[in-house]
Amino acid sequence: MDKTYFVYIIASKRNGTLYVGMTNNLERRIHEHKEQINKSFSSKYNISRLVWYEEFDTSISAIEKEKQIKTWQRQWKINLIEKENPNWKDLYYLF
Repeated sequence: MDKTYFVYIIASKRNGTLYVGMTNNLERRIHEHKEQINKSFSSKYNISRLVWYEEFDTSISAIEKEKQIKTWQRQWKINLIEKENPNWKDLYYLF
């Protein structure tokens, strides 16, 4: 059975605190962030708005992309978000 993996960026608000993560179930994972199910960085800073994501066929490629983005300067992450989602809409509601 083929799996899809996702790298995502969530934000507290436009130009707010950012969090980069990876999952094989984006809808479930963003729901966990929104409901603060796991006490973590995202719950501490109320980060739950899905502002960017990308799909991958393998976990290895997703992990590589996640690690790459985590090394980026903040402005590069903002540029990535604004290229696809200039209004910082919550993309969670697309699922």
